[in-house]
Amino acid sequence: MTDLTAKAMTTRRRVLGEVHVNRAEAVKTGFDAPFQALITDAAWGHVWSRDTISLRERSMLTIALLAGLGNDHELVLHLRATRNTGATEADVLEALLHVAIYAGVPRANHAIKIAKDTFAAMAEEEE
Repeated sequence: MTDLTAKAMTTRRRVLGEVHVNRAEAVKTGFDAPFQALITDAAWGHVWSRDTISLRERSMLTIALLAGLGNDHELVLHLRATRNTGATEADVLEALLHVAIYAGVPRANHAIKIAKDTFAAMAEEEE
């Protein structure tokens, strides 16, 4: 494992949580291993591990981009990660208001529904 990969995995675990990363690693095969290595080093090593902005800010940017592009499955993953990044529900709403203006009201409307459902599920899990 390279230093970059080790740093990337530390950041990935910090943001997404041990359970998610362990599950993803357990189902990795020879087919998707190169892809997993690519996204680990690029996203988690080169981008998320930078110290230029906070994990909270990266989280908000990521949520806005995923919502604007309609990547719902990844959106849920990153909404759940807010418990680790420090982004609040109010932060998420602010990001999604930007989505409404810059990516379209239908995208933001759908993302707000997903966020409401995800945050409700997270609250139930904490009970």
